[in-house]
Amino acid sequence: MSDALPTLSQIQDAAARIAPFATLTPVLRNASLDDMVGAQLYFKCENLQRGGAFKFRGACNAVWSLTDDEARCGVVTHSSGNHGNALAMAAATRGIAAHVVVPEGAVRAKLEAIERAGAILHRCAPTTAAREAKAAEVQRATGAILVHPYADTRVMAGQGTTVLELLKQSGELDGIVTPIGGGGLMAGCAIAAHGALPSIVMIGAEPSGASDAAQSLAQSARIEHFSPDTVCDGLRTLIGVTNLDALREHRVQVITVTDEETIAAMKLLWQTLKVVVEVSSATVLAAVLKQREQFAGRRIGLVLTGGNVDVDALPW
Repeated sequence: MSDALPTLSQIQDAAARIAPFATLTPVLRNASLDDMVGAQLYFKCENLQRGGAFKFRGACNAVWSLTDDEARCGVVTHSSGNHGNALAMAAATRGIAAHVVVPEGAVRAKLEAIERAGAILHRCAPTTAAREAKAAEVQRATGAILVHPYADTRVMAGQGTTVLELLKQSGELDGIVTPIGGGGLMAGCAIAAHGALPSIVMIGAEPSGASDAAQSLAQSARIEHFSPDTVCDGLRTLIGVTNLDALREHRVQVITVTDEETIAAMKLLWQTLKVVVEVSSATVLAAVLKQREQFAGRRIGLVLTGGNVDVDALPW
């Protein structure tokens, strides 16, 4: 597995590679949200992506980048939900096995989705070290190829195709906001965006209870040990080493938002756009609402990353 940052050419290749399998997701607008912020907002609805999240893009690109010999033993990853589901679905398109290491306490609806997609589940303790150790164990036992959730060149390239589509659908933008967890989405999107529009501003939305990316940038050193405390289950992962390099290189600004601000934004998206989004996805709107003066009068893209919500456990 290579964790080098992808090139614009690799992202463009990924777009062609996943085109037969991925969904071209819509971009939604809403006049009342525009008025609230004083800006033109373009919501890229990856909650309507295959598997309910943007993660399918990276997983699909990784699976179909493998040679036949590499693919023979299947793939393995560790994931709290969406990436595992995406890899299982992508593996099914190629008829190969998918092993997914899942931490105890993961969202039930996401685990059920992984199982429905046909993956073999392997459980572990809810720490990054335990996840990585278990994945390595499964890899040794099966010969499966590791597809890391965010520190994988093929995955980052696939995620970057989100921005290629968004810019075709919306036209030129002044800025793009994505959530930040491990940083694979932002890395791919920043490279794609600056390849097309060098002046575009990239903004990351991060929970204040899991603000390791913001703190790492402020301290000019990656935080190695961090205990997240946020309802945003998809954003509890530490920023990857290479992914943090991408944030620095592309001058990504990070806005931190509280869980209360994010939950309010999640409800607002349901009420206005009439779409189901995960609480992690709502951080992008929470960030824009929190820093309205920064976005006023501008054309801003917001990536709604997923819609796999457990309706029996809503955060409010």
